[in-house]
Amino acid sequence: MALIGGRVDYILGDNPLQMSYMVGYGARYPQRIHHRGSSLPSVQAHPAHIGCKAGSRYFLSPNPNPNLLVGAVVGGPNSTDAFPDSRPYFQESEPTTYINAPLVGLLAFFSAHY
Repeated sequence: MALIGGRVDYILGDNPLQMSYMVGYGARYPQRIHHRGSSLPSVQAHPAHIGCKAGSRYFLSPNPNPNLLVGAVVGGPNSTDAFPDSRPYFQESEPTTYINAPLVGLLAFFSAHY
């Protein structure tokens, strides 16, 4: 169990960058995730329709996402423990079901047994 717990700790910030790879968790977490709903302005801020190609302006912006996808876990650092925190680096910055589902299962197990 220590190995699994250690990996959870790594994901949540016990790593060389001291960064949580879960959005909204801890003092430092990804700000520019590869996620359309997070990177586009809200309907309140931009009520007009944003077409698919018009979204590139927001996708390529260096600004943090205007909407936090709290709890989403991104791919994390590359093989050298670097994390660019940039939307185009989808391998590192995209929250996917195959990344998030195992973590949810693991945390549910810990919650039930510890």
